[in-house]
Amino acid sequence: MTIGIYGLGRFGLFWARFFAEHFQVKVFSRTKRETLPPGLIWAEEGEVCGADALFFCVSISSFEEVLKRVRAWVRPPTVVFDTCSVKVLPARFMEAHLSPDVEIIATHPMFGPDSAKTGIGGLPLVYAPVRARDEISAFWSDFFKGAGIKVIRMTPEEHDREAAFTQGITHYMGRVLADLGLKQSDIATLGYRKLLEIIEQTCNDPWQLFLDIQKYNPYTKEMRKRLHESLEKIYRILDQTT
Repeated sequence: MTIGIYGLGRFGLFWARFFAEHFQVKVFSRTKRETLPPGLIWAEEGEVCGADALFFCVSISSFEEVLKRVRAWVRPPTVVFDTCSVKVLPARFMEAHLSPDVEIIATHPMFGPDSAKTGIGGLPLVYAPVRARDEISAFWSDFFKGAGIKVIRMTPEEHDREAAFTQGITHYMGRVLADLGLKQSDIATLGYRKLLEIIEQTCNDPWQLFLDIQKYNPYTKEMRKRLHESLEKIYRILDQTT
């Protein structure tokens, strides 16, 4: 079986290396890398899109345009996956722009190069079959489980509503804490060190990912509103007791 990885940013390269432990992996990116890790094969755009399973590892903001450009190359029996950090819009894009006989599974690996640096065992992957036969859906779900990943089935809507807080607030606070300029300290408590870990895990990702999570998840605006309401509430309590 051949896996196609479209997009070789930090996550795309990480995902390609994971699959190379199990399958032949062909990769494509608009910006060609001079060298590739062992097990990865550079291929042209159309060839990657003809793999048995095609994983798009591109930004949410560019995903629709990418689909429009490659849709002529994507045909059965290729199974198409996205890996975007939001799910409603990417699922909608794939249904709208890919041939109706192409099978589609929306996924969101809730980890990346930093959070999986000690291994992917037990880490969660959201799994949302959009348009796939039961046997195809079961095959890939079983594969991820066999690799030690915790597969969580939910709809794109359920994912985005929950991820607005589980992921959206984490990236938001990571950027806020980074802007505060928090540094290592000899008297740091465990809690403070955990805050620094949040900065490391979120701010190593591209700024575009942060923007996309905040912009394209329909529920993050409400998250930010509630967060700031809570901050104002705490400010008022402090003002009343000082």
